[in-house]
Amino acid sequence: MADITTAVLIIGTGPAGAASGALLSTYGIENMMINRYHWLANTPRAHITNQRTMEVLRDLGHEVEAEAYLHATEQDLMGENVFCESLAGEEIGRMNSWGTHPLSKAEHLLSSPTFMNDLPQTFMEPLLFTTACKRGTRARMSMEYKKHEQDAEGVTTICLDRLTGKEVKIRSKYLIGADGGNSLVTENENLPIEGKMGVGGSMNILFRADLSKYVAHRPSVLYWVMQPGADVGGIGMGLVRMIRPWNEWLIVWGYDVTQPAPNVDEAMATEVARQLVGDPKLEIELLSANTWTVNNAYATKMSKGRVFIMGDAAHRHPPSNGLGSNTSIQDAFNLCWKLAIVLKNQAGSALLETYDTERAPIAKQVVTRANQSISEFGPIFEALGMTGGTDYELIKSNMDARCGTDAQAEVQRDALNKAIAFKRYEFDAHGIEMNQRYSSSAIVRDGQIEPSFEKDAVLHYQPTTWPGARLPHAWVFDASGRKHSTLDLAGGGTFSLFTGLGGEPWATAAKELSNEFGIIINVHVIGPRQEYVDHTGSWALAREVTDSGCILTRPDQHVCWRSKTIADKPKDEIKRVLNQILAK
Repeated sequence: MADITTAVLIIGTGPAGAASGALLSTYGIENMMINRYHWLANTPRAHITNQRTMEVLRDLGHEVEAEAYLHATEQDLMGENVFCESLAGEEIGRMNSWGTHPLSKAEHLLSSPTFMNDLPQTFMEPLLFTTACKRGTRARMSMEYKKHEQDAEGVTTICLDRLTGKEVKIRSKYLIGADGGNSLVTENENLPIEGKMGVGGSMNILFRADLSKYVAHRPSVLYWVMQPGADVGGIGMGLVRMIRPWNEWLIVWGYDVTQPAPNVDEAMATEVARQLVGDPKLEIELLSANTWTVNNAYATKMSKGRVFIMGDAAHRHPPSNGLGSNTSIQDAFNLCWKLAIVLKNQAGSALLETYDTERAPIAKQVVTRANQSISEFGPIFEALGMTGGTDYELIKSNMDARCGTDAQAEVQRDALNKAIAFKRYEFDAHGIEMNQRYSSSAIVRDGQIEPSFEKDAVLHYQPTTWPGARLPHAWVFDASGRKHSTLDLAGGGTFSLFTGLGGEPWATAAKELSNEFGIIINVHVIGPRQEYVDHTGSWALAREVTDSGCILTRPDQHVCWRSKTIADKPKDEIKRVLNQILAK
């Protein structure tokens, strides 16, 4: 006999777990989150919040999106990545990052109704957790997951109540393992992991100090410090990260992972801070210090039966590119609508298999990209002559050589400029977050060929309604002239059908099938004198179908099918597509 029963049990309350709780509760699905600790995130950890994640928060409600912006450092202050000998020392170079370059900013504005920002996990995690609990999620803290067994009807999970010392048995229909990089759920389910853990070592030093005189004139969230030893372990370079402008900071410095992890006490933390800031008299208020290892591993399967893994349990990588919490939240966005409609008996259980099919390739992609970004610091070190040791005098001489007037100095300067500019692949990789295209049985393409990328797919987002891609953002207008994103007309836990004048038979068919299938299909006919009007013509350019064609989107705002023109039997076509997607 179970002590507790629930439809979905979520192990972990980090970004992946808390987002899952918030989404499931929003969709009307009973769920429970557990956390072995009695607190949420107590250090900043993840912070870069991309547009796709903000779209998920927006889908949860404009009030959720607004609260995120309230606590975030806005995009304009994320600014220009600075490369320097220390904050007080010589600046070596800088680059526009995170969409602050005018060309990149324009691309961001055209791509989404949301804005990129810097939102530390100490704010993101409570926001998602609170949203979940307000909407019905039950949460148990100090509840430690131990093991589970699944059968044909559900999953039995054994936990330890760390307050009472008693064993607790929880019975659920499904189990989500969002229990981090050392995931016991992944281990117990024997899900395959490729790659290697512990490939580098880093220390975190969280402190308060007013550093505005060094940074306020060049606002950024990341100040990269190049000193002897900066290329040892860690994330490739010494880092002074802004947490709150301009008095709360996180230093990341590497250590040799083949040696024991250092004991980062107050004396050591102060010494490292003074070294990287470049102020030998700097006084800091030390908030916390810890060591961690850089990982390069991903799950090749993210589900087995009734058990699913997400977040760091499935993809373990350094913080490069800011992909960690973003990918975790998007894992949840993919899975939760599927769980919801299966639990409501609106779809067959085979739909759940598409979570693994769609998200496992993304796990591999982000882990590969994040670790590649570390290696891309190499050309900067090479251009400065910093590779191969900690000989201060030699390194200083090599770095000084770029200031010469001879041909070799010019070559060195040119190499440095190119190496810094190449870091766009880490700090302004707009495409990697927005170009995710799914292939699975929950996508119906009818032989339509995938459009090739006209620009670098890592750096640039290319909107398309090709089935599997995220619905393009375009502003359309209601009768009062107020604008609405096409993404606002999709999502919300429902399917949506978009068509235009001449496509009314699609709309009629979708409404009829909505009743027959017992699912909600929101229908939008966009055109003159309709509920929404494409006054700027941006939707007409983005939709890639005629006025009489249609586009069908899933609850996660990805296009699942389209028809470029009206069909002879619209109802039969939509019915065929829904039967496949819903695994009927």
